[in-house]
Amino acid sequence: MFRKIKYKNLIIACIRRAALRNGIKIIELEVEPEHVHCSVEISFAKTDSWAVQILKGGSAKKFFEVNPKVKLRYPKGHLWSKGKFISSVGFVQIDMVNEYIREQANHHKTVFI
Repeated sequence: MFRKIKYKNLIIACIRRAALRNGIKIIELEVEPEHVHCSVEISFAKTDSWAVQILKGGSAKKFFEVNPKVKLRYPKGHLWSKGKFISSVGFVQIDMVNEYIREQANHHKTVFI
């Protein structure tokens, strides 16, 4: 879905908007054609599942609002798959995780059109 640079840029903006509106601090964000890597900081009062729901749901809603023709490709309104991976990261590991995220385009040899 996000192979086109215009869709990649749009979903980045939508994810960042959802995060900002809900007090989620995005540290690193990398969008690949078929998946997204993101490191975030959330309050201890919030859960990791809540953050994923906000980022996926909020970004999909805005993405479809801005680009309604894309919804024809996703008639049930599910931009994101059900899958996810969530992990807490300690202070010592955060630099390694953020470097991993920054290197995704090189790792996958991604070319956007």
